[in-house]
Amino acid sequence: MTDQMPLSRLDLNLLVSLDALLTERSVTRAAERLHLSQPALSASLARLRTHFGDPILARRGNTYELTPFAVRLSEHTTSALEAARRVFESQATWSPEESTREFSIYGSDYGFVTVGSVVSRLAAERAPGVRFRFMLHNPTIVDDAATRLRSVDGMIIPHGPISDHPFVDLWHDDWTALVATDNDEVGSELTRDQLAELPWVMTYQTRSAFTSAGRQVQQLGIEPRIEAIVESFLAMSHFIAGTRRIGVIQKAIAHLATRAGGVRAVGLPFEPTPLTNALWWHPVHGRDPEHAWMRDLFVEAGRIVDSGAHVASMPEAAVAV
Repeated sequence: MTDQMPLSRLDLNLLVSLDALLTERSVTRAAERLHLSQPALSASLARLRTHFGDPILARRGNTYELTPFAVRLSEHTTSALEAARRVFESQATWSPEESTREFSIYGSDYGFVTVGSVVSRLAAERAPGVRFRFMLHNPTIVDDAATRLRSVDGMIIPHGPISDHPFVDLWHDDWTALVATDNDEVGSELTRDQLAELPWVMTYQTRSAFTSAGRQVQQLGIEPRIEAIVESFLAMSHFIAGTRRIGVIQKAIAHLATRAGGVRAVGLPFEPTPLTNALWWHPVHGRDPEHAWMRDLFVEAGRIVDSGAHVASMPEAAVAV
């Protein structure tokens, strides 16, 4: 295969088969997923092997594993398939009231219970056929944002981890600390000594995924004594209740943590850097009118979150993890 091979000579249906094979790692399961016969998918696998000059699936005992080349392919296949799907789902004229499009958004539980929930309600009122798929990100996804954003509509994340992509600012937030309600060591505000002495619950503690407040603690010359790391802000209170642990959480969802019981919010002994939360997307979506409608919806929802009006509409059950 050469870089100059024209698409007219390629059977793009093989991309669907390839994606299923790479995902299922089994001809039988891939055939069931695509509602094809096993011989039909085996024929597609044979054509893919000839095209790439690689077995794609290699037997290891009683199972099959992806070859190293197939692992590399899997990094691009889903994005390519999603891009092709978007091409053929595009419409010359688009009306949100008649659309059945699904928008896929990466983010944290913090982003979903704030701006995400408001976006979902606004969309239900104005475009009842449109739906949103909110998917939890993780450090691996954030590290690979440039690739991941090709196959989704956006990512809700504060400024810092992502750059060189279009974005729109949505809402601002501040930080507060959480301690157990029965922690008598801490008053209405933590001290710097307590930041160093008490054990911590941290979120997203990797080289590229971290909270700005947690990073500030380290910049103060304090190395937190971490006892637990959770990739969820709403789960943090369950790791703090009944212990001496402390943690930091965004003020916009602090009421959810305290409403769950067992924890209370206290001040920090420094001025935390405010958060600016944004929606990021891949440049390929720039001129898509449907995507532009979605971005406007997020901007409107961001203003609602910034005003605090979203809190009144949150049900008591919103504290469930």
